[in-house]
Amino acid sequence: MIRKLLYCALLMASSQAVADSSYFFDEQDGQLDLGRHLAENAYGFLPIPVVITEPAIGVGGGLVGLFLHETEEEKALRMQKARESIEGGAQLVPAAMTLVGAAGTENGTWLAFAGHRHSWLKDSIRYTGIAGVANANLDIYTRLGGLLPPEHAIQFDTQTKALFALQKAQFRVANTPLMLGVKQIWSESSVSSSDPIVDWILQNRLGDTSTTSGLGLVVEYDTRDNMFFPKKGYQLTSEYMVFDEHLGSDTNYQTLNVSGEVYVPMSDHWTFAAAASFDALYGDDNELTPTARPFVNLRGVSAFRYQGDKVASVQSQVMYHFDHRWTVSGFYGYGQTANDSGHDNQDSVNAYGVGFRYQIARRYGIHMGVDLARSGDDNAIYFKLGSGF
Repeated sequence: MIRKLLYCALLMASSQAVADSSYFFDEQDGQLDLGRHLAENAYGFLPIPVVITEPAIGVGGGLVGLFLHETEEEKALRMQKARESIEGGAQLVPAAMTLVGAAGTENGTWLAFAGHRHSWLKDSIRYTGIAGVANANLDIYTRLGGLLPPEHAIQFDTQTKALFALQKAQFRVANTPLMLGVKQIWSESSVSSSDPIVDWILQNRLGDTSTTSGLGLVVEYDTRDNMFFPKKGYQLTSEYMVFDEHLGSDTNYQTLNVSGEVYVPMSDHWTFAAAASFDALYGDDNELTPTARPFVNLRGVSAFRYQGDKVASVQSQVMYHFDHRWTVSGFYGYGQTANDSGHDNQDSVNAYGVGFRYQIARRYGIHMGVDLARSGDDNAIYFKLGSGF
């Protein structure tokens, strides 16, 4: 099904497919492949159909356009690598990439955005920026400060309308995988609820609109062999953000995120991968929006179902590569939340599932596929670009 969707989208996107039926098939193995289209198209454009099945917002879909901006010299080098090895030029990170997309779901949630990533001096300086507009209809759960057990948490609906922007600049330390940088986040949002009591509380706490503005530091150490679908190496990232009225924010608090991924090749066909993250929010500001606090972000777990002042999660994944095109995987994750109000106000959740990936663009190492996941409360199907972490 995925292969048919991608093929139909590309037929509509490029008239060259009519003139040359081999345009979307790899010259090395004859399989469906978009690498040549992505490299030789004047705009380096790859349409990516988006199918959304997130339990928190329902079923939906959209379309994202991935633009890879490469010079003729970079295209020629990638073509040479593609002819020399089955991995193609996957380890050659494009200097510039742009994403433009829109999506919506059955419960009225929608998003439109544009983002760009650019690097200079052989990736010694890197800039990332994204901006968009969104409407999110989400259910929020509360245990009233630990007074209620997890199975009796109170659920209420929220509607959040927001404009948002993010930018990040990073600088490489000497000739190492270590990059240091600064990050800025800005958003203006309004939050409401169909429950009149909840809506009255939200309006009194947040007002008609709320502005969030923050500035922070970013540390990243990345040795992965491919940013799209790594098979070896690791990535460590730490971000510390300060949201303050002196930066234009209506709320004052700080956030910390520490995360990591590791990929270990066990043989030609097997790869073991693991990931972990820790998110924390510090501050006593009572005017935070319901979605400001960290939440357990695992496949199979509904977004914002488990929130806390501190959230930790671990994941493991075993991948079996039938060949360079097809990969199947099994994964397991565990997440836990904690609040500053006390030890009893904690939640935990287990999630697990299986999935597959197909390498759709060999020159770039881009894989797409599907994950089926389950947790104690939810079952979900995800259409993924990348490893799944």
